[in-house]
Amino acid sequence: MLDETEDFLEDELSNQDISTDDENSGLFEHFNIKVDGNQEPLRIDKFLLSFRQNSSRNKISEACKAGSIVVNGKPVKQNYKVKPRDEISILLAHPPRENVIIPQDIPINIVYEDNDLIVVDKDAGMVVHPGHGNWDGTLINALAFHFAKDPNYNSDLDRVGLVHRIDKDTSGLLVIAKTEFALSFLAKQFFDRTTKRLYWAFVWGNVKDDAGTVTGHIGRHPKNRMQMYTYEDGSHGKHAVTHYKVLERFRYMTWIECKLETGRTHQIRAHMKHIGHTLFNDERYEGNVILRGVNLPKYKQFVNNVFEVLPRHALHAHTLGFVHPTTKEEMYFESPMPKDMQEASERWRKYLESN
Repeated sequence: MLDETEDFLEDELSNQDISTDDENSGLFEHFNIKVDGNQEPLRIDKFLLSFRQNSSRNKISEACKAGSIVVNGKPVKQNYKVKPRDEISILLAHPPRENVIIPQDIPINIVYEDNDLIVVDKDAGMVVHPGHGNWDGTLINALAFHFAKDPNYNSDLDRVGLVHRIDKDTSGLLVIAKTEFALSFLAKQFFDRTTKRLYWAFVWGNVKDDAGTVTGHIGRHPKNRMQMYTYEDGSHGKHAVTHYKVLERFRYMTWIECKLETGRTHQIRAHMKHIGHTLFNDERYEGNVILRGVNLPKYKQFVNNVFEVLPRHALHAHTLGFVHPTTKEEMYFESPMPKDMQEASERWRKYLESN
């Protein structure tokens, strides 16, 4: 019997985002299956097919190779024979398929590509995946065009292999799988929290400690459904942990580096607001007004000028590290600070020198 009623392997991932994109979550589904006590021995690929007739043995096989199908706590091969009362855990990556992906010739910054994956440095303002209000012009539309013109691209994926997402107005690094096996292999690393990711953020206020950790369950805000909220008592949401380190102080604003243990929607944005340091110019979380500083016209004009230079929340996916699905080598990438955040920091430095 299935503990979960949803279909797996071919089912669409429910869109749990508030906006059209997700903050750092590994996109795959986790299902638990407790095998009936009367079950006769049966290969696991055939067993799983019995729950979803229009799935494919190839997808199951690739998931097994990636270690994404676990029985009684251990990964199994596709020829494993299911026994009575086995406990099967299924971990697969499936981004939402809300509409047909239309290839579009949109410039993207590709920092690495091989037969298994592609790493992109996304500009702020680009939505990652088509969704409500953003049906085209997304990173996925651009990648579909890029893959379509590549004569060597022979993936069996029936969709662009999105492994994780970042928000529309977050800039920085993303990895996209080009094969079914790579998709499962990479997604499992996000689920197991073995990827190496650091984010740069500008936050309001002078952060007291040079380093710290924010822990709290993240769920929907009880009143504002467009925000996520940090619940200290764990009564709602999902467990989340963010480590931060101060890189530079600007008196009324602080540049911090964030390391994520978990990948919840808007995790950094919600956690930093929770400790009183909302991201600079984060409109959704009320960071697009002056939250720290002096009540002087000159200062107000200065901040508004910086808002114009940096017209989005100040968050950048600076580093990305993972194990390659085929070579098993550790891959590591860094993205420099984008121009808008760079100019904003330079303006703050000049302001402090003259005031």
